[in-house]
Amino acid sequence: MKMAMFPRLVVAGLSGDSGKTVVSLGLLLLARERGVEAAAFKKGPDYIDAAWLRWASGREARNLDTYLMGFDEAKSSFASHATGEGLNVIEGNRGLYDGFDSKGTHSTAELAKALGAPVLLVINATKVTRTVAALVLGCQRLDPQVAFAGVVLNQVAGKRHERVIRQAIEESCGLRVLGALPRGAGDVLLPGRHLGLVTPEEHPRLSDLSSSVLALCRDNLDWKAILAAAQDAPAIGAPPESRPAAPWTKRIRIGVVKDSAFTFYYPENIEALASLGAEIVPVSPLRDEAFPRDISALYAGGGFPETHAHVLSANTAWLQGLRDACENGLPVYAECGGLMLLSRAIHWEGRRYQMAGAIPVEAAVHPTPQGHGYAELEVDRENPFFPVGTRLKGHEFHYSAIVPSDVPTPTACRIIRGAGLGGGRDAIITNNIWAAYTHLHAVGTPEWSRGFIAAAREKNGRRQTDDG
Repeated sequence: MKMAMFPRLVVAGLSGDSGKTVVSLGLLLLARERGVEAAAFKKGPDYIDAAWLRWASGREARNLDTYLMGFDEAKSSFASHATGEGLNVIEGNRGLYDGFDSKGTHSTAELAKALGAPVLLVINATKVTRTVAALVLGCQRLDPQVAFAGVVLNQVAGKRHERVIRQAIEESCGLRVLGALPRGAGDVLLPGRHLGLVTPEEHPRLSDLSSSVLALCRDNLDWKAILAAAQDAPAIGAPPESRPAAPWTKRIRIGVVKDSAFTFYYPENIEALASLGAEIVPVSPLRDEAFPRDISALYAGGGFPETHAHVLSANTAWLQGLRDACENGLPVYAECGGLMLLSRAIHWEGRRYQMAGAIPVEAAVHPTPQGHGYAELEVDRENPFFPVGTRLKGHEFHYSAIVPSDVPTPTACRIIRGAGLGGGRDAIITNNIWAAYTHLHAVGTPEWSRGFIAAAREKNGRRQTDDG
């Protein structure tokens, strides 16, 4: 196997909200400021952090999820999209050793070992001093195979606070402290809400954010030392040149619902459809006056339709066009927020907002998650996209749930792991619609793109026959 040098490091923490995202964004922006090519990756299935990494790096950020993809595919995806000359930043998720089970399967640490990437450990130092050294030492000793580049302290109260912790870590752990961020800075820069951070598309001060993050990290991170640690990462195997999948003979048009309300798409999913010959057509219920009539299928991903519900419900012509297209057999693949768009209504903050009404359910947004984590489904009923018997690995993170109703709703999958629609089921099927809470990744589920294209081709053939 051909070996290649990919300067890289994993930005990890002891838990969620440790400051990983601010540090990752800062490193990417610093790299670009200094003329260093930067590429970004997000460990796990998270869409929002990946969107911020894309914003900071100036290029698509790739998710690396060993549960959804498998280790070999995750390593191949990294090597296929990493830069060989600059800096590759892999932002971890949750705590360093938090994974699928008590052994930390599919954790950030396991990904770091698989990629041979040193870990830059970000630690929240609120109301603690020497104990930070004990935490770092525990991380080192829990798995000696994990390599550490150094430590960044977050939420530091002042110079004395930083000095005491720095000395404790360097004396007890033999690691360098490569940065210290002052208290409160990251919280102001990246506000949160349900599901995590706000998206770049909805950030209230996006035009000023780059300079603010740069100022914070330029003054408080040891850029040269961090870059040197990334450059010291060992060579790893690079995948052979892959042949693109052979596209279908006749090109088809697939609409993708994409705007500030619907942003949750893995780039590989869109690329997989395009590689099979699809022309991707962006559509938007926020900005378009009418639903397009010249597409062969629709992909409605996740996002935040509830925060845009007033505008969405007001675009009655677009919603009516979507409903009519569904009734006429348009294949529609919808995930989470897309399911809510297809529903009869969204209940949000005490109000009911009319949606397309293409599926016979309503969705209510709750104050706590209704489904969160990895999911596994088994397809057990006929549907437009997957053969019966197919096993699907995905993930879900939704605050909405289907409003209970006495009307039975046909579904395609039994749940092996996860919450889905409730009652052990997921994936509403009606007409040629698949509407589920489970998100899939095309790399881990290659049959997804093939089934999508096949459904679109069948619709395209029927339309040509009708027109003829």
